[in-house]
Amino acid sequence: MTNFYRTLTILEARYLYLVIIGAAVLFVLSQPKKIKKDFLLYAVVTLPVVFVFLKLASLFYYDPRPFVTGNFTPLIPHAPDNGFPSDHTILSAAISSLLYPFDKKLSVLLWLLTLLVSASRVLTGVHHWIDVLASMGLAIIASVFSYTFIFSKLKNSSMYSRLVNIKEPPR
Repeated sequence: MTNFYRTLTILEARYLYLVIIGAAVLFVLSQPKKIKKDFLLYAVVTLPVVFVFLKLASLFYYDPRPFVTGNFTPLIPHAPDNGFPSDHTILSAAISSLLYPFDKKLSVLLWLLTLLVSASRVLTGVHHWIDVLASMGLAIIASVFSYTFIFSKLKNSSMYSRLVNIKEPPR
């Protein structure tokens, strides 16, 4: 790996998830009030579900980091703890999934960036492929679960109107 690609990979592994977060924030800020409220409510419902999935997965599966098992120094410093699942990847994938119901094109773009985050975490030696692939899967499952079973039901309830302060039309 040349110096340029090594530096680019390190930057992606460390900071690209922040670009994904920033893109989501800019998207939300540019939306009408109703979409902002819907997105924020969906995020408030989904992100804790993602966190629970992440914690449960790490309890049931232990995957020592590649630099621990391979006895080498990773390109970025990291604690020799459980590498499963990848926090950077699951956060990136969760945000990319959150945007899907609101803007499919932006979601796809952020998914491409999520793939770069994932690959860079593997290439820097801090994760195995199973760590990042499972993280993406967990984020998708958590997002679909929370959208289907929590957010959509909440959105159809009378409590939703009070939460987002929208008056119901007269009947």
